[in-house]
Amino acid sequence: MAEPALKLEPATRRFVTYDTHPDRYRHWKLAVDGERATLTMNVDEDRGLVPGYKLKLNSYDLGVDIELHDAIQRIRFEHPSVKVVVVTSGKDRVFCSGANIFMLGQSTHAWKVNFCKFTNETRNGLEDSSVHSGLRFIAACNGTTAGGGYELALACDEILLVDDRSSAVSLPEVPLLGVLPGTGGLTRVTDKRRVRRDHADIFCTLVEGVRAQRAKEWRLVDDHAKPQQFGELVRRRVEELSATSDRPAGAPGVALTPLERTIDDGGYRYGHVDVRLDRAARRATITVQAPAEPQPDDIDAIVRAGARWWPLAMARELDDAILMLRTNELELGTWVLKTAGDAARVLACDAALERHASHGFVRETIGMLRRTLARIDVTSRSIYALVEPGSCFAGTLAELAFAADRTYMLALPDDPARAPALALSAANFGRYPMPNGKSRLAARFYDEEAPLAAARAATGRPLAAADALALGLVTAAPDDLDWDEEVRIAMEERASLSPDALTGMEANLRFGPGETMHTRVFGRLSAWQNWIFIRPNATGEAGALKVFGTGNKAKFNRERV
Repeated sequence: MAEPALKLEPATRRFVTYDTHPDRYRHWKLAVDGERATLTMNVDEDRGLVPGYKLKLNSYDLGVDIELHDAIQRIRFEHPSVKVVVVTSGKDRVFCSGANIFMLGQSTHAWKVNFCKFTNETRNGLEDSSVHSGLRFIAACNGTTAGGGYELALACDEILLVDDRSSAVSLPEVPLLGVLPGTGGLTRVTDKRRVRRDHADIFCTLVEGVRAQRAKEWRLVDDHAKPQQFGELVRRRVEELSATSDRPAGAPGVALTPLERTIDDGGYRYGHVDVRLDRAARRATITVQAPAEPQPDDIDAIVRAGARWWPLAMARELDDAILMLRTNELELGTWVLKTAGDAARVLACDAALERHASHGFVRETIGMLRRTLARIDVTSRSIYALVEPGSCFAGTLAELAFAADRTYMLALPDDPARAPALALSAANFGRYPMPNGKSRLAARFYDEEAPLAAARAATGRPLAAADALALGLVTAAPDDLDWDEEVRIAMEERASLSPDALTGMEANLRFGPGETMHTRVFGRLSAWQNWIFIRPNATGEAGALKVFGTGNKAKFNRERV
């Protein structure tokens, strides 16, 4: 079971893996007591993921957030009786001071943005579990809560702040660093906390932050208490929030066994997912395999299968592959999604997911699939899906085709035995919403009822290329004479374009009309923060991020652009 690993290679290339285990946590402690889990942040300042900075005052880097992500996953699956998670600090008078500034100051632009994206997804995952799985979160801020520390608190259902005359909540990124709160701070202050605009304006430009009483008046926190009563306040809110949760009492947990992954020069190999890297073409090909054998459909057998059950095993592997590629293979700008195997077995798993959707373990598996597919939606890569002979883009795996920017399907009208098919199931009509809250088909058709009704009517039957094209489910359906050339030209043309322009274009086109808090979070990260990170006022030699902690003042270009 690999620890979050780092290899410093030529040109300071960093190779990071995302799997870990509570036995190896350096920065978090997970304790479970009945319906309550407590995640205590006590960052080891000398165990940064990369040399060159100290993680003082419970500041964090990617390694800290990898552990947090893993801990939340284990609570979801291994501790199903937990109804409330309390996030707190093991340090005196400090909850969390946010992302480590010296880490950000020495990091490449790409590292900063990818770091922010992963921390965003981890925090969005807290809200996802609260909405879909009944898992509630309380930020017990027992000390100063700044920047990314407050953003972590914002992702929780409730924020409780100790009233010790010094502890405050703050988002000091604008006045101190010349950047924006990078993990949804601005968006959650307005969209979630409903902080009045003028109050938010003051708050986001006030380095020292806002203390307990005013923080509650301005809706920045839900409640506060003196140090002697703080523990009792947290205990009471745990009891009250537990009563709102439908997480199953006394259900057995399912252990998240170590991922079986092989890394070689050609890519990554898992049990159900294979990633092949073509660096010359700047392309990664991700192939997801259908179950190799029939899967259980009885709930007791499904629970016994645990982490080996194909829907969960596949989701964990695909999620890991996405994170590995995003962090370690920046120049592979095109991802090609393929599938292989027996579509009937995928559809049988879909039927089991539908039939047992209210069961705790199955519900969490659906959540894992939902969040994994959503990672694709917000990934800054050009994504193509290829439906070829032997493919099984069916039900849950058809979502990969609908997540793609383009989908090409081979038409073989004269060879029906070899022709690929695409199949829909109930999973394609809302089980896995995108960050905009819509199914991928609803987003594809802008909620227009006629094409959605036609797609629903085709549920359950294999669709040849002509049928899929007529229904609007694929982009193009070349025959075998044109297939190789059309796909080759499409890939080569894509690889020739500006990655920056493509990132902006794809992010605009994927979600269509209608905003949610999460699309706004990622939109601001992709556009505003991305742009600000490369401006000299933030990252130039005299920029705020560069001179922080040196005693020198930042020098700003005063033009408003």
